[in-house]
Amino acid sequence: MQAPDDFDPRPGVAEALSPLVRRIVAPNPSPMTYRGTNTYLVGQSEIAVIDPGPRDDAHMAAILAALAPGQRISHIFVTHAHLDHSPLARPLSQATGAPVLAYGDAFAGRSTAMQTLAAAGEIGGGEGVDAAFVPDIELAEGEQVSGPDWTLEALWTPGHYGNHLSFQLGEELFSGDLVMGWASSLVSPPDGDLTDFMASCERLAARPARRFHPGHGAPVDAPAERLAFLLSHRRAREGAILDALAAGPATAAALAARIYTDTDPRLLPAATRNVLAHLIDLTGRSRVVPAGDLRADSAFTRTS
Repeated sequence: MQAPDDFDPRPGVAEALSPLVRRIVAPNPSPMTYRGTNTYLVGQSEIAVIDPGPRDDAHMAAILAALAPGQRISHIFVTHAHLDHSPLARPLSQATGAPVLAYGDAFAGRSTAMQTLAAAGEIGGGEGVDAAFVPDIELAEGEQVSGPDWTLEALWTPGHYGNHLSFQLGEELFSGDLVMGWASSLVSPPDGDLTDFMASCERLAARPARRFHPGHGAPVDAPAERLAFLLSHRRAREGAILDALAAGPATAAALAARIYTDTDPRLLPAATRNVLAHLIDLTGRSRVVPAGDLRADSAFTRTS
């Protein structure tokens, strides 16, 4: 996690970020959501809502109250099926008639490796998953959806979550929980996949964007620098894990306790899941090997 910044908006208040983009922060602050989920309103007549957020009556009322005369919600986009991003999509759709658009249901987009681990049932995961989520319209990679004054391009960016989409609006990009400024993303298998996370970050680094609008926290105004940091941070974490394993086999929980020494104790379970994601990635690259079947509590041995 990064040092605290001065991002402290009032929940429920629509704040203009650019001529076409407004943000409303949901009233769900926590160690994992920071100040709350960012809901974005895009457009000036037909409004695209990105990440309606948790199922909360006050937040839904705030979204609807942000509509000026002559405006209507025409589309509801969801970056991924976590409980702090997607549950309000269906009630908002029922209230407005707007369809819900996403990559797929809550379990879409998992890599073959993550599907195998999920089927085995020994890897844990499932934190905060909106298992009932199903969109009205599934968006393919690169598909574009337009309103009178906006066009959003869907970019499949798995890593934090299998069905994670980012949306590009000109030089602005809505990065969901893949890229945030206040913290690095949770990657918890089988819902998240570190191999995919690194590939998605590298992909976004190659795209032109001057500003990222994340799922939590302030806009990222230097996205290339932030992506470079996130990639180097993960590589450094990998190095720390391999160094720790030089002393002998260890579990993800033991490694997290050893490596994340300055982490808020409330976040240590999430840190353990991140370490497990690294260990699974390293297993796939034959850098480590688990004792027996790969489980959440497996002890891993360094091979090189």
